[in-house]
Amino acid sequence: MHALIRKSAALVRANSHFIHISTSGLYGYHHLKTPKGFQRFVDDAIERSEELVNYIAGMPSSPEIIRAMDEISDTVCSVIDSAELCRHTHPDREFVDEASKASLRVNEFLHYLNANHSIYKAVVKAEKDSDSLTHEAQRAARFLRMDLEKGGIHLCSEKLDRANELSIDIIQLCREYNENIITDPGHVNIFPASKIPKRLHHLVSPIYCNLPGASKGSMGSRDNIKEKGFRLATESSALQGFLQCVPDAGVRKVVYVQGNSVPHANLEVLDKLIATRHEFAELMGYKSYAEFALHSTMAASPEVVIPFLLEMSKVVRPKADQEFEAIQNFKRENSGDPNGELEPWDEAYFTWLMKSATYKLDSSVIASYFPLRQCIEGLKVLVESLFGVTFHGAPLAPGESWHPDVMKIVLHHPTEGDLGYLYLDLKSRKGKHPICAHFAIRGGRRVSETEYQLPVVALVCNFSGSSLAPVRLSHFEVETLFHEFGHALHSLLSRTEYQHFSGTRVVLDFAETPSNLFESYAWDYRVLKTFAKHYSTGDMIPKELVESMVGAKKMFAATELQRQIFYALADQTLFGEQPSTGRDTIAIVADLKRQHTSWTHVEGTHWHTRFNHLTNYGAGYYSYLYAKCFATSIWQRMCQEDPLSLDTGSALRTKFLQHGGAKDPADILNDLVGSGIDPSSSSDKSTEDTSSSSTVGKKDSSSSLGFGSSVTSSKKKQQKGKRERDSIIRREPIQKPSFATQPDESGSKEFQKNESAFLLAWLGLGGIILVEGILLAASGFLPEAWDNFFVKYLYPSFTPTVFLFVAGTVAYGVLKYLQNEKFNSEN
Repeated sequence: MHALIRKSAALVRANSHFIHISTSGLYGYHHLKTPKGFQRFVDDAIERSEELVNYIAGMPSSPEIIRAMDEISDTVCSVIDSAELCRHTHPDREFVDEASKASLRVNEFLHYLNANHSIYKAVVKAEKDSDSLTHEAQRAARFLRMDLEKGGIHLCSEKLDRANELSIDIIQLCREYNENIITDPGHVNIFPASKIPKRLHHLVSPIYCNLPGASKGSMGSRDNIKEKGFRLATESSALQGFLQCVPDAGVRKVVYVQGNSVPHANLEVLDKLIATRHEFAELMGYKSYAEFALHSTMAASPEVVIPFLLEMSKVVRPKADQEFEAIQNFKRENSGDPNGELEPWDEAYFTWLMKSATYKLDSSVIASYFPLRQCIEGLKVLVESLFGVTFHGAPLAPGESWHPDVMKIVLHHPTEGDLGYLYLDLKSRKGKHPICAHFAIRGGRRVSETEYQLPVVALVCNFSGSSLAPVRLSHFEVETLFHEFGHALHSLLSRTEYQHFSGTRVVLDFAETPSNLFESYAWDYRVLKTFAKHYSTGDMIPKELVESMVGAKKMFAATELQRQIFYALADQTLFGEQPSTGRDTIAIVADLKRQHTSWTHVEGTHWHTRFNHLTNYGAGYYSYLYAKCFATSIWQRMCQEDPLSLDTGSALRTKFLQHGGAKDPADILNDLVGSGIDPSSSSDKSTEDTSSSSTVGKKDSSSSLGFGSSVTSSKKKQQKGKRERDSIIRREPIQKPSFATQPDESGSKEFQKNESAFLLAWLGLGGIILVEGILLAASGFLPEAWDNFFVKYLYPSFTPTVFLFVAGTVAYGVLKYLQNEKFNSEN
């Protein structure tokens, strides 16, 4: 049930008393020692939930009703959350398949709970009997009742059955939409190979085709001569690097068009999703799905959101047009075509050239200050400085982890004890979903007067590095890490009575505020200097470099803000009121782009079929802009003066993070920074400074893809009518994509030269051995004079040559083994 689906936690403590979950299975759940354990995990969750339903039906006291409801939520969510994390990260396909089955089974059970009138009557009773409830319990009763009604519990049986059918359909359509993005990234073939810069060769696969006009000649058959090219899979991550780094405009165009024209199947899926959500909303008594989704948010209604977006669009347009003109002039000056038009596939390439030229930035130099190990140290600095909390590794029990790269972190307070547990799964690998996200495995909740269930979360990213050096992050990736860590801290530091409100379980348009706030820490030199050190020299990052990075980020602030407004308007329109006849989503989105951006629409493209926020944040994308405003205000009024002080951290924790969703967001904001925060008043300021904190989970910042294209990630699917995010997603880069940001090669160029020289010598020696072997084998068939020559000169040298070749091979193998061991130890 929507009311009961909340995230969960993993260990329970109270003072010196602990309740432990067996740590002999995945995430510490003893059920999950094997893939089939998910079946038993579901069975036990359903059995326990039914026991609690029967208990609630007996109408116990109001506090006991709310407590039992929260236990149902915690029990069910422990399965759903574990299954979703497993589906996105586990390398074992059997685990993934079983997790998918478990997720669907539990969702079906939730619809049974949604239709249970005994539960609904008990919750209504508890809400009316508010005198015996704490303030948080009263709030829980109210939201439980509202969420049950979002599922249709108040409808007649016929309509309720239909509502449950539609809810199941919505879940399936969302899953199909996101799976299509992963399985159908599209591809382009590029000839000749020289069109692709060498620094992007790791993103492509070599292909060959017959040269046109090849024919037989005196040298033999030439029709087998082939030309080398490259095939690029136009998945979001690769698309980003190409559009930013390829100088050939023709290549950029074909990559942009293909990357924004897949998956084609999602056009039909999206049409079905829009129609299904609209029918569900009408069944609930609303004019549109947008009205249904927003009625319990801070904004409350599309009638508030749409005027807000239109006003921001109007305000930002002049500045965005100026930026467009500047980019166009730069292109004309540098391309030699004074009349050249600026196209969407040009944006990423020329804006990065302009930033680099203005601020003398080199992405490899920036990355050299952000080895992954040091960035994790930066997280440690944050929690120790702000909250007086230690941040240290904990041993993983057998079967608890899903991959050797996974780390387990404990947050420990000197007087309060352990606060929670954090899994870090930060490196990319084959089969792992290309997401950056925060997953709550279990939420915190009070079990008794002396016991508190500790939160457990996972922070998942996809950072990649070369095989010759430790993983080094682009600064955008550092910002991503801090963004997701903001979500993790929201979960780990919350101390709510009920897991229903734990951590990120807040209203839609407030969920991303902590993550956006902690992005600002990734841009502050006072913070960066505590951990950003050169991977080889240990030198601190120069202040001048950080200032240049900040300046570059602000260069096209209006263009970026305009993009976010356009995305939000597209989201609101697609899920707004529907005409009696079907609508063409391509035409709708293209028209909105022409009205609300400075860029043209490329005919034949449909970027919105990769815009997975339409499933995850349907009708809620505007919340990125709300969160930006809130986070910017908190940073400027509370953190900017002394971002790492204990006083700052104490205020953030006690007035903000510890409350989760148990306190009204407006009250939290007033306690933090006073009254007067109004998202609609932020548009002027946003065009001047969009860098101080970017937006939700994170916002779809695809400027590197060209305007109107979307980077996409797969994430946990949002339940129909649910207020909270099951996991929080971070979009791909605005600039400096990780794959285009090569590691600083200054420390390895000499090694690579020596290695190349050795390999050439090794191959030469192998060639000599081959020739000698052929000659020796043929010696009995050659003239006697030749045989005598071979016996005198060739035989004596053959054995030493072979020995030298073998010794060199062994030495090279040992060298590479030691090098890989060093790489693994550094990461």
